[in-house]
Order: sequence, then structure tokens, then C-alpha cells
Amino acid sequence: MSRPGYVLSPWPWRAAGYLLTGALTGAVVLVGVVVSLVAGGVLALALVGLPLLLGTALAGLPVARLERWRLRLVDRDPAADPHPTPAAPGLRAWLTTRLRERATWRELGHTLLFAGLLWPVDALALTAGLLAPAAVTATPLLMATAGGGEEAKILKLWTVTTWPSAAGAALLGLLLLAPGAYLLGVAAGARAGLTRLLLAPREAELGARVTELTRSRARLVDAFEAERRRIERDLHDGAQQRLVALTMTLGLARLDAPPGPLADRLAQAHDEAGRALRELRELIHGIHPQVLADYGLGAAVADAADRSAVPVDVDLDLTGRLPTPVEAAAYFVVCEALANVARHSGASRARVGGGHHDGRLLLEVRDDGRGGARAGEGSGLTGLADRVSVLDGRLTLSSPVGGPTLLRVEIPCAPCSP
Repeated sequence: MSRPGYVLSPWPWRAAGYLLTGALTGAVVLVGVVVSLVAGGVLALALVGLPLLLGTALAGLPVARLERWRLRLVDRDPAADPHPTPAAPGLRAWLTTRLRERATWRELGHTLLFAGLLWPVDALALTAGLLAPAAVTATPLLMATAGGGEEAKILKLWTVTTWPSAAGAALLGLLLLAPGAYLLGVAAGARAGLTRLLLAPREAELGARVTELTRSRARLVDAFEAERRRIERDLHDGAQQRLVALTMTLGLARLDAPPGPLADRLAQAHDEAGRALRELRELIHGIHPQVLADYGLGAAVADAADRSAVPVDVDLDLTGRLPTPVEAAAYFVVCEALANVARHSGASRARVGGGHHDGRLLLEVRDDGRGGARAGEGSGLTGLADRVSVLDGRLTLSSPVGGPTLLRVEIPCAPCSP
């Protein structure tokens, strides 16, 4: 509205359309609500009116849906539907969900306000901003038709009997159209703001977007983990088996070859194939260890402790399997922590402890090193912390200078079947 070309833009007409449809819709809603309440109240004694009363209580749902759609006339921001999908199919589940929602009763209150007060305000603003200036502008036309060329009544307030007066009234009407356009814009903007506040608050939209973002992050993590497992299976069942066959073939050829340059080359090739096989096995283990998928977090952590360059004591109280994303996130946090202990801490011993209690997985990795570790200084824990946060978990690091260093992970989860 602050732009110079507002009066000549489509927005005044869109505002007029918004107010016009609001006045018409509000009148229809008023009639419908009154009829439903009266009929439901009269027939309630015979139990026939109870569905009518229930329908009146839920009348805000279709009205709110229509109002959110009408907002598109004056608001470029789409209004989100605050109602979630019921957890179960069927009419009963839908009614139970809707009757328990605050949004349903807020929409009913908006419907009653709309039927009793808002639509007359829409009609009044439309009359003052558009219909009245248009009627004044049409004075010469009214004088030529309805007045027989002799007189014309302007807004039922005063009478024009001469053509110069009619022309002056038409000029005045044209001048009134400009402030009328701004009046339409202000009225429609205020009306749309109230509708959005009651039916589609931006806080609810923000909450819905945050929820969807959290779900999308969880879906990405699940997809990433599934892709890791697929790559691990492909390498384990494909490239690794071929390297094993190649190593065996080279070993047999080495045994059959007579001493000489050929035997030396075969021995070198056999050793290179063995090193490639060991590196591939380490790579497969780093992508997604088979022991984690087969035996769970406890066995995988014990295996990681056995492969650690620093002696590690393991004390985990895990009586069953946990969800796959939780086990994977916890395992890789432990692996990264033990790798940091071996590379940076100068520790002589480390300990991995914790367990699953009260619906939460707790893991602690402690070492007796020099301390001074920071999560964001190339430790690799920042990405793991993000991964834990997707699971509604928390990763904390305590590492004062001089030690000891304590990494703690908490993830809410419930036991599950393997």
C-alpha cells in the first residue's frame, strides 16, 4: 500500500473481492449456525438433534478451511492447516482427534465471531470504500436514466437537479475512489491479519516446519545408514571375495613357480593383494561393521575396544538390541572417541561404560590423558553430535587441561527385537 502505484494495481480490487466474499459468506454462515442451533435445540429431546449440535460444534472446520483459502486474495503467504492427520482411520478416530484439538475450538470461536460481527464490518468497509464513491461517480448516469434527465439522488442524502452539478458529483466520486482504495486495503489487511491470527498463527506454522525439518533429518539419517549398509554388503560380497580369490590364486601360482624372477614377481603380487585385502576389510569395517548388524552394540563396542591402540576397558549393561539408528550412532561415537584417544590424548588407558536404563541409552568414554580436547577442532565429533541430535539425544564433552577427558552420550530409545 505504500507504493505509488497501489491505486492502479490489482490489489484494491483483490481487497474488494476479499471483503465482498467475506460479507456474502458471513451472511450464509449466520443463517446456517442459527438454523442448526435452533433445530438442534428443539430436536435434542428426541436425540435427533444431537448430530445437529455436534455439527454446529464442528462448523468451524469448513468455515476455517474456506477462510484460509480466501486469504490468498490478499496474502501471498499460504496459511497452513493446523490439524494433524488422525492416528487411525475411521469416523470415530477423526471425531475424537478433532474434538480434542484446541484449533477446532478456536475455529468455532472464529466462526461465531465471523457470523455475528465480522461480515457486517466487511460489508460496511466495502460500502464506504467502493460502493459509495462508485454511486457518486454514477450520478450523471442515474440522472439520465432513473431521473429522466431532471434530477438524481446521491446516496439518498441530497438531490442534484442540474447537469453541471451532476458532473461535479461525478468528479467528486472519482476523487473519492483513491482514498476508498486505501480504505479497502486497510480493512482487508486488518481482516486478513485477524483471520490468520485465529486460524493459522505463524507460530503454529513455524512449529509444523520445525517438526517436518526434524522428520526429514531423521529420514535422511535413516537413508544414509541404509546406504552405508548396502555399500558394506556390496564390498563384502563382491570386491572382497574377488580379492580373496585373487590372493589364493597368486599364492598357488607362487608355490608352483620355480625359483627366479617370476617367483619373485608372484611373491610381490601376492603380498600386495594381501595388503589390499586387509585395507578393504578395514574400509568395510569403518563403513558399517557386520558385528554391529549381527550381534548389536555391545559386541561392536567390544570389537572396537580390541582394535584400539590404547587398552580399553568395556563395561556396558545392555540386555537387548536397540533401534538400528541408535546403535549405529552410538557405535560411531565410541569409535571416533577411541580414535581421538589414540591420536591426541597421550592416554595409557581408556574406559567405555554405560547401559540402557529408564528408556535412555547412556554411554561414557573416559581416558586418563592430557585433556584439553575440543569438539570442533578436527575431532570429527561435530557431525556425530548432529547425528545424535536427530535422535533427540545429547552429546557432551568434558576435557579440562591436564585431564581426564569424558565424552558422554544420551539417546532416548526403547529396546527392540533384533
